[in-house]
Amino acid sequence: MNHILKAFLLTGGVALALVSCELQEEVYSSIYTANFYKTASDAEAAIAAAYDPISDMYGGPAALLSSDLSADQTYPRVAVSRNTLTLFSYDANYTAQRTAGRINESPQQIWTSSYDGIEKCNWVIEKVPGTQMDANRKKEIIGEAYFLRAFYHWTVTKNFGDVVVKTKASDVEANAYVGKSAKADVYAQIYIDLDSAVAKLPEHSAGLVKGRPSKQAALALYAKAALYNEDWPTSLAKAEAVMANGYLTLMDSVRDIYDVAKEDIARMENIFAYEAESINSVSGSTSSKSHQMTGLCGPPGNAAPAYGKTTYGSFFAYQAFFNSFDPRDRRRGMLDTAYAKSNGDIVHQQNITPVTKDAVLVKKYQDPVSPTGATTNNISILRIADVYLIAAEAEARGQQAATQKAYDYINAVRRRAMIDDLPAGMGLPDFTAAVLQERSWEFFAEGDRWYDLTRTNTFMDVIPDAVNSYYPERHPEAKHRYFPIPQDEINANTKLVQNDPWK
Repeated sequence: MNHILKAFLLTGGVALALVSCELQEEVYSSIYTANFYKTASDAEAAIAAAYDPISDMYGGPAALLSSDLSADQTYPRVAVSRNTLTLFSYDANYTAQRTAGRINESPQQIWTSSYDGIEKCNWVIEKVPGTQMDANRKKEIIGEAYFLRAFYHWTVTKNFGDVVVKTKASDVEANAYVGKSAKADVYAQIYIDLDSAVAKLPEHSAGLVKGRPSKQAALALYAKAALYNEDWPTSLAKAEAVMANGYLTLMDSVRDIYDVAKEDIARMENIFAYEAESINSVSGSTSSKSHQMTGLCGPPGNAAPAYGKTTYGSFFAYQAFFNSFDPRDRRRGMLDTAYAKSNGDIVHQQNITPVTKDAVLVKKYQDPVSPTGATTNNISILRIADVYLIAAEAEARGQQAATQKAYDYINAVRRRAMIDDLPAGMGLPDFTAAVLQERSWEFFAEGDRWYDLTRTNTFMDVIPDAVNSYYPERHPEAKHRYFPIPQDEINANTKLVQNDPWK
């Protein structure tokens, strides 16, 4: 947790009255914790800062690319070492990404941002209870901090396996240097934090402040974390608790979820999202929070205004993934093998990019509205379709059979996509494989697929077949199930040890 040890920064950029004896940092502020957390504005500033690491991960966007460039749906155009995840050629120093200036797209950014967020949440949880402010808002702020701390711990453990569980603010050096915990203990802490979040957060509704988590967001994260933890009864119970909310529902058109002009109404499906907004953004600040996905996914040459103001042609879908869709599937409409230039000319697949003649464009992050290159469409993190598919998998695995309830949950998602229900009578292995495939179609380019492959330990079977003329061979190894802990963090914390396969 080198980023914590370097500066001991309090939320909102206020420096703590502590200097690491090892690092000999200079204290730049005379505003110490004893004088902070006194007022409502202090508490609001503190929780706003706890959201900022989400922007660092999704704006970069390491939270999406670390997964998507590793998996079997999408691939990058080689541009200054952007292919190290695809080819599994990274090391514990993330040397290629660092040299190319792409750390913000790498797993190292996920580690750094997650522990930055955890540290800020710890200060909120410890200090805000003593703040003089409205009791209801205080309760919500503390609930948000518990939700975020669980989210950051879950994010780091699904990427790195056994990780540091940190539940104390770094007010003294002993609380800053912490060793790893087993993955089971990480999930135990996630459950504890989400229980607290569920008890304190408001119901999801149309009036919920943009980017703030609700009770249902905490329950949805609980359901997904429990699924990853193979705790099927808990996963199902929490997913069904989300569905009990009367406001949350599947939108009629899946494409509307990603429409910049419809993002407010899309909150009926988006339970929690990275809000790329200039006002009331995910961080609660008024500064612009954009992301790079529109520029990466759009065609090269800034010639397609329907995609966005500035696009580079750096991120494509595999032809085999495009072909895997039923032609009737509405979700396939968010992929394309041609595009219209600003002058009306149609550019077909073989001419989209020089890297390969079967490049498929990803259209989920089109943003023709924004007048500049700063993209303002949201990135879904948790949505109700995810909850339905979590429930389908958890029900089937828990009952050791594809029950009618499990069928009902997955078929609700398939019907929205305008494809047939799954055939009846499937055995458990085939049904769970169908759920994973459904997740692949539903959540492509949302930073989800790699973790489905690693949590089920099927990535070594799947990835070698995800190739094309640009990437004719891909060879993942068992050690790639989790990313290596950044060597910088191990160097800074003598209690931290590298994951065994990467030693």
